Amino acid sequence: MRHTRIAIALAATSLTLGGCAAFGLGDRTATTEGAAREGESWLLVQQGQATPSPSVTMGAPSPTPEVSLSVPTPDPRCTKLWPRTDPALIPVRVTPGAGSLRVDWPTQFNSNYRVAAVPQKLVKGPQPQPVWQEVAPGSGCAMSTTITGLTPGAAYIVWLDAPNTGHRLDGTRNLYSGRSGVVYPE
Repeated sequence: MRHTRIAIALAATSLTLGGCAAFGLGDRTATTEGAAREGESWLLVQQGQATPSPSVTMGAPSPTPEVSLSVPTPDPRCTKLWPRTDPALIPVRVTPGAGSLRVDWPTQFNSNYRVAAVPQKLVKGPQPQPVWQEVAPGSGCAMSTTITGLTPGAAYIVWLDAPNTGHRLDGTRNLYSGRSGVVYPE
């Protein structure tokens, strides 16, 4: 409490002695060099030149590849190309069937997998848990499974999880998940 009284007394003293100058409202007609004199403008404008118009530079066109390899294949004999995806996702290719979806993806680091078709119909309240289908590790270049029992014409997104892909030397995880766009079983 004592320190508060001292702070208030010092503030009041400085305002009394300094007047409005304490708030920067003092005399603005300083006569030092570079300061504005009474009646002169405070804005200093220098004459310059207009910025030149931009010129058009032409680059060399380069073709964009249609399909490219998005992840390294563990076996150099593998020839199937996968579409480019987000760098953190395993590419997933989904083919609709009668009440089913066939899911293909490249083999990832000898991991086991699980796949789910998640319905996209709006549901009020808690969302239903996805039904995961377990898939054992494969030895070929690509893996596939078929999810059955789906509603024909309903919208789904397929999720892929590869939980045992391991880690890189820098500690980051290898690719371990993937997803499709919206797909509709026939």
